[in-house]
Amino acid sequence: MVKAKLAPYGSWKSPITSDLIVSAAVGLGEIALDGQDTYWIESRPTEGGRNVIVRRTADGRITDVAPAPFNARTRVHEYGGAPFVVTGGTVYFLNFSDQRLYRQEADSAPQPLTPEVDLRYADGVIDDRRGRLICVREDHTVDGREAVSTLVQLDLRSGGAGTVLVSGNDFYSSPRLSPDGFRLAWLTWNHPNMPWDGTELWVAEGKADGSRGQAERVAGGVEESIFQPQWSPDGLLHFVSDRTGWWNLYRWRDGRIEPLCAMEAEFGLPQWVFGRSTYGFVSNRRIICSYTQRGTWHLASLDTETGKLEGIDVPYTTIAGLRTAPGRLVFRGGSPTEPMAIVDLDLRTGQPEVRRRSSDLSVDPGYISVPESLEFPTEAGLTAHALFYRPRNRDYAAPPDEHPPLLVRIHGGPTAAASSTLDWGIQYWTSRGFAVVDVNYGGSTGYGRAYRQRLNGQWGIVDVDDCVNAARYLAERGWVDGNRLAIRGGSAGGYTTLAALAFRDVFQAGASYYGVSDLEALAKETHKFESRYLDRLVGPYPERRDLYRQRSPIHFIARLSCPMIFFQGLEDKVVPPNQAETMFEAVRAKGLPVAYLPFEGEQHGFRRAENIKRALDAELYFYSRIFRFELADPVEPVAIENLD
Repeated sequence: MVKAKLAPYGSWKSPITSDLIVSAAVGLGEIALDGQDTYWIESRPTEGGRNVIVRRTADGRITDVAPAPFNARTRVHEYGGAPFVVTGGTVYFLNFSDQRLYRQEADSAPQPLTPEVDLRYADGVIDDRRGRLICVREDHTVDGREAVSTLVQLDLRSGGAGTVLVSGNDFYSSPRLSPDGFRLAWLTWNHPNMPWDGTELWVAEGKADGSRGQAERVAGGVEESIFQPQWSPDGLLHFVSDRTGWWNLYRWRDGRIEPLCAMEAEFGLPQWVFGRSTYGFVSNRRIICSYTQRGTWHLASLDTETGKLEGIDVPYTTIAGLRTAPGRLVFRGGSPTEPMAIVDLDLRTGQPEVRRRSSDLSVDPGYISVPESLEFPTEAGLTAHALFYRPRNRDYAAPPDEHPPLLVRIHGGPTAAASSTLDWGIQYWTSRGFAVVDVNYGGSTGYGRAYRQRLNGQWGIVDVDDCVNAARYLAERGWVDGNRLAIRGGSAGGYTTLAALAFRDVFQAGASYYGVSDLEALAKETHKFESRYLDRLVGPYPERRDLYRQRSPIHFIARLSCPMIFFQGLEDKVVPPNQAETMFEAVRAKGLPVAYLPFEGEQHGFRRAENIKRALDAELYFYSRIFRFELADPVEPVAIENLD
């Protein structure tokens, strides 16, 4: 054994470099099955963040479906999702630059089907009998008005803008055809709800010509969230509902709603993007499903007649994007020691086969920190959740009297959740001597509806309290240095970061990635999908304008007392750049150490390899100057105002 070198936390030399992370990583997105062929989306930082549809044939050949510069990404709801469908080897996809729908056949060039106007499409289902696509359409062609969402049908031969099938509500998703092609199910909701607050499930009879007949509401409402309607092979409608406080599976049969497997577990997800899936059919009465309990995902087989749930043993703690076919299951899976991958599971043998890894990095386990699940006390006698990563590097040890700096990591959403899957972005920090805590504060998904609703009316309070209490909990146990606490987050996590720095005196540094600093500006300027989100999280606007100002960090610069760094995409439509720019100027004027890195060509979240690398190294450089430790390797410096 080689004796570990003695060096301060933060200064350890790590093989997990930013260059290595971005050169070897791709994002893995939606999966589709077409016969024996498997399709998925790859987001490639080395190609400017381009989303590429990839096909794997039954004999193992892997090819890109559409050539560069085509980018399969829709802007419906800005966050997108479900940008392609496939049938009989023909792929229909949305191209990001013009938001037109294209048809891709064999080796021919993609052909546009929709006109060159500001219409966006997503979440489609193919009706092979009638040669049409049924999908969500978002119409941005009317100036001065909110975008109009509808369900439309598109002729796959002649194309066009589409004919409206369902309209009148603010939002639609999940159009799904019954196996006989004569019934259409869909989800819909209205402002101020988000889809995890309350949605309605509708079904309409179809006519021979494809037009819609009478519609009936099956389930859902203002206080019930429905997720993933899906028809069984014999034509029974199934769905996930949180009517009991947990997203569980149900069936609609003979006009009655029947629970299939009641348990305190979540079979659903917040629908930030289209196309999310947690279950599928392999026969009329057998469902393969995934569910989460206490932050860990499980895979199981459910008999829909007996309600018997049997676990399927797989080495994954995260299971997403599940797609099924007879005898076969494909999903995205990851674990604390394995990054996300496209996994093909033979249900007869139970053997999983990895088809594509999000990262091909091979790193010795001696550099990998495995998370520990934490439950810690927070305000009002409640408990909150987090994943804790200790510093780990086989080559180094810290001086015995030193505790590691802590990086409090805050997920976005805020209705999202921290994942236990191996994340090289976390290991970048832990392998250098940082401790990291990934907080599932009140409002996070995975712990039931009541836990999600802790944030209602309390954004900027409950989330901040939970992040503060996680840091204090770790410091009080001597696991981290209470004088070197940093907090960082993106989007909604960026807001929590800024609020924690403005309204609490706990952290000594912070990093905001496209974070919200002015709630009032966000309510006025953001896109349609989130334009009324704050009604629940804060209060109705403008009636409760006082709350918006009270919880906006931009109005409380005088309370800030620690260094900050800001990262911002200049094409961000969700959180416009002026939020970061205004905050940066105010902090600089106050005389605090502050840095700002804007990125051309980036939207809400960074997709380009060079920008991901720059942001990661810049944040490390920033902490090294603030916490005063030497870096093991030189990185490009950051201009830090007021540092001296």
